[in-house]
Amino acid sequence: MEYDIIHCPEKYRFELKQDGLTAFVQYRLVGNNLDIIHTIVPEPLEGQGIAASLVKAAFDYALENQLKPRAVCSYAVAWLKRHQEYAR
Repeated sequence: MEYDIIHCPEKYRFELKQDGLTAFVQYRLVGNNLDIIHTIVPEPLEGQGIAASLVKAAFDYALENQLKPRAVCSYAVAWLKRHQEYAR
């Protein structure tokens, strides 16, 4: 499913608003790495692929801007393992 994901660089995060709730991934920039540190999806929005869509949007942004996708967030770490094309 496609979601309307918004990049909020001033907050260092990618957001999705649905049903009055906000899901997001928060990242930090360390050198040439974009490191996802949190993936937050409110319980009513779980199970819809939102976390995966948010992580993908952040890592797509990283690659488009010559940044290396990295993660300390356990969800994003697992996502990277499943998507080796993002490993650089």
